Amino acid sequence: MFVLVDEREIVTSGYASAFEREGFATLELHAEELDDWLAVAPGSDLEAVEGFLIGAGEARGTFPGLIRNRCADTPIIVLEDKPSLETTLDFFTAGVDDVLRKPVHVKEILARVGAIRRRTLAEDEKVESGPIQVFFDGRDPIVGGEDMMLPRRERRILEYLVRNTGRRVTKSQLFNAVYGVMNEEVDECVVESHISKLRKKLRIRLGYDPVESTRYIGYMLKAGQPTQGAPKLADGKKVAPVAWAPIKEMKTSSNKKLELVNS
Repeated sequence: MFVLVDEREIVTSGYASAFEREGFATLELHAEELDDWLAVAPGSDLEAVEGFLIGAGEARGTFPGLIRNRCADTPIIVLEDKPSLETTLDFFTAGVDDVLRKPVHVKEILARVGAIRRRTLAEDEKVESGPIQVFFDGRDPIVGGEDMMLPRRERRILEYLVRNTGRRVTKSQLFNAVYGVMNEEVDECVVESHISKLRKKLRIRLGYDPVESTRYIGYMLKAGQPTQGAPKLADGKKVAPVAWAPIKEMKTSSNKKLELVNS
């Protein structure tokens, strides 16, 4: 989700429509509403924010500080109608990550936010979700305590899902994370193929499928793991249940041995 802050509703609604076409949800705030929303928004909502876009507003010079108090690492981008060197330097001093001159395409905004997040995440050693650990420096993930070699596309999908554990992401979001928002030569349907292969590998390694899929809504990596489940073999496969035939009757032979007769 992207938070759009501007005192002009026509601006926020226009960008909201553009983000929706790219598969991203938005929250539109008037410039006077940002402070109050940051004060009352629950942590789960703030964690879902992928970036703040700051447009026109009387007190917008204070917005970066307000945002950093609640969202220390979330990208902040200022959209300027007529940027100047002085205002640009002031915004960078206040803590924003980028200043863009309007008009700017949403795909460029997404590309810049992705670059900012990659630099931020590269500083973290790893991100964990239950038995899955992912890295952002090109290393293969650790799944179930062992390295799992994955093709680059599947690894990027797993990294994105782990980073968004417990939150649903759309096929478009996964596509953008894997192929880049400006790639128009690949069909989004290839994401389904990558996810299918990834889920099969995870299921073999973990003994269960950690990815929940909802038609028309998206995918979500479930936090933790099932409390109960079938036992697993050394290769991670589940032990198939044994189908026993019911006992029809029990007879005692002359030598006192028990004979079980199946139906």
